[in-house]
Amino acid sequence: MTKLNLNFACWGYDRMQPLADGRVKPDGIDLNFHDLEVEETFFRQARFREFDASEMSLSSYTVSLFREQPPFVAIPVWPSRFFRHSCVYVNAKSGIKTPKDLIGKRIGTPEFQMTAPVWIRGILDEHYGVPVDSVTYHTGGEEEPGRIEKQKLDLPANIKVSAIPDDKTLAQMLATGEIDALHTARMPSTFDGKKVVRLFPEYMAEEKGYYKKTGMFPIMHTVVIRRDIYEKNRWVAQTLMKAFLKAQHLTYEMQRQTAAHAAMLPWHNAHVEETRALMGNDYWPYGFEANRATLETFLKYHHQCGLSKRLLKPEELFAPETLESFKI
Repeated sequence: MTKLNLNFACWGYDRMQPLADGRVKPDGIDLNFHDLEVEETFFRQARFREFDASEMSLSSYTVSLFREQPPFVAIPVWPSRFFRHSCVYVNAKSGIKTPKDLIGKRIGTPEFQMTAPVWIRGILDEHYGVPVDSVTYHTGGEEEPGRIEKQKLDLPANIKVSAIPDDKTLAQMLATGEIDALHTARMPSTFDGKKVVRLFPEYMAEEKGYYKKTGMFPIMHTVVIRRDIYEKNRWVAQTLMKAFLKAQHLTYEMQRQTAAHAAMLPWHNAHVEETRALMGNDYWPYGFEANRATLETFLKYHHQCGLSKRLLKPEELFAPETLESFKI
């Protein structure tokens, strides 16, 4: 039987290694795994559709659904999840001591449509009283000048967004006070704990409190299949879903090993035990139903800041074959 050749681009996360090294092989598929950093994958896939399937920003994917011919369909797998309280940086001289001090300030963000800032804006609005439209957003390269949005945006008038000068970076502008704060996915090079500080210095406690209150572990990235591939081979969505679940299962098993550390962290086992005590054994759940509430919240935030033309239902994001729970 001839197998379907699929080029798949994703960063080499531990939960993806069994697919990258061939321990897990999707039935009927020869998977060519391209281990690329996330920014490169997102740019090449969003702009040029270079890969048959790939990791993709959940926000970028959601924006793409409003095109006349949406280019991708997703499956409920999350290469990246991340609590983002740690990712709000402020200029120490800006007068920002509490979240509400952000109101009226100049906020940098590499791209307005990035998933991390969508979550940050929504959480600050819902849980800290900082309305999404109460600040001015400034977009551009964080460490290198010239970054632009991957997809064209059509935002409502109450959302104020402008690009920074082509020869400047957000990291440097934060240090000099040209912007007051930064919502980002990566720690800026100018973060020193003195001139540039975190809004939430004790961010782990803040994030654990958020999880205890909401039960949500924010989703950053999903897995997309090019729609032309999917329409010709509808079986691919569920087959890939099963393979990702198998790879994740192997990763969970590795994390539970106590004879040696699975990661280069001295107290790795303690971190795993603490996480399981707080979030359960399946602390990084794949699948639709287990993540419905988190997806509903993300879509609410996405619509709130003008990135979605209407409020989508979570079911609209994914291939219907992957909405049901199934065992591997």
